[in-house]
Amino acid sequence: MFESLSERLERSFKILKGQGKITEINVAETLKDVRKALLDADVNFKVAKTFTDDVKEKALGQNVLLAVKPNELMVKIVHDELAQLMGGTNEGINLKGSPAVILMSGLQGSGKTTFSGKLANMLKKKQGHNPMLVACDVYRPAAIEQLRVLGEQIGIPVYSEIGNNNPVAIAENAIKEAKRNGNDVVIVDTAGRLAVDEQMMNEIEAIKKAINPSEILFVVDSMTGQDAVNTAKEFNERLDFDGVVLTKLDGDTRGGAALSIRSVVNKPIKFVGTGEKMDAIDLFHPDRMADRILGMGDIVSLVERAQEQFDEDEARKLSKKIAKNQFDLNDFYSQIQQIKKMGNIKELASMIPGVGKAIKDVDLDDKSFLGIEAIIQSMTDEERSNPAILNGSRKSRISKGSGRDITEINRLLKQFTEMQKMMRMVQNNTKKAPKGKRR
Repeated sequence: MFESLSERLERSFKILKGQGKITEINVAETLKDVRKALLDADVNFKVAKTFTDDVKEKALGQNVLLAVKPNELMVKIVHDELAQLMGGTNEGINLKGSPAVILMSGLQGSGKTTFSGKLANMLKKKQGHNPMLVACDVYRPAAIEQLRVLGEQIGIPVYSEIGNNNPVAIAENAIKEAKRNGNDVVIVDTAGRLAVDEQMMNEIEAIKKAINPSEILFVVDSMTGQDAVNTAKEFNERLDFDGVVLTKLDGDTRGGAALSIRSVVNKPIKFVGTGEKMDAIDLFHPDRMADRILGMGDIVSLVERAQEQFDEDEARKLSKKIAKNQFDLNDFYSQIQQIKKMGNIKELASMIPGVGKAIKDVDLDDKSFLGIEAIIQSMTDEERSNPAILNGSRKSRISKGSGRDITEINRLLKQFTEMQKMMRMVQNNTKKAPKGKRR
């Protein structure tokens, strides 16, 4: 995500490296490069120009402190302006109403149906709501079936009317059904439509009028770049939607849509889709996205994801085992499963400052753990609890059972031993620390 833009911006800031102070000449040279990087990332031309003009004005109005280098100050100014460009702060979803009704809109293939499922799943798991999904795409083959399968997967009811080709009536009937069943949120998935398709646009306007949604979301494929922004503008003129959802941000996107859409339509980006799994959905935080674009990582989001998978009882038990030097390969295997639940491994690693650039060419995903998992699963309970008993014949058996070379088994055991030492060291240091200085 944003890899090429991040690299270009980093090169731009190097123009100021070694400069004693910020001047109109070196700022102009830097921002010329920044503007070109933004345009290459498919950012709207007017947006890119206004952005660099604002950065220039702020940069020339600043006195550089002795402790701050000119290029570091420029990064700070660009970061703050990027965050402001994308909205400044996260804006939540409006769930007023009994039930609250969310109307999904967007082009064909933008990912509306999948996102509807992700949103329902998030509202159920993280906020304790009781949502219902509504299949109002009566045109696309298998659209109703797709939503039904997603609903089964996440345990959420899907309302549909086979044979009824009137999406307005389906939406109205679904709300009545939701009231009867006690569903407090209704998510209406509509057919994808082109803004130039007058009949289809009239239809979604009719759905809006009939159900009076508390929230209208426009779902856009971020990989379509500037075309997505133009389409959003046309949809907004007809629907006056409340917020934008950017899907496929895990793909090879140049970032133009994320950086331009707020300025062009004056509507906030509320959510981003970051993968195919049902939990691959994030609230959009402009300041965190600015961090990622500038290669600063996103530790806050990483911690939040970890906390979602965090089990306090399990953590307490694990802490006791570490203290007693009883952390074994069963615990190690369990921790791998927790990490995998947090999302795409490469994306998680890129949230750590400085790591994203280092691993950009590394093929890193959930499959990276397959070898380790196969080795541990090929061990007996006794071997997992006490890896010290693993002699040559045992390793040979594990090698055959897991399909991995003995050198991989030795490497895993060495890494595990080092991890145990490090855990003991941390535990001992914590015990020795004065109570007032513990953190």
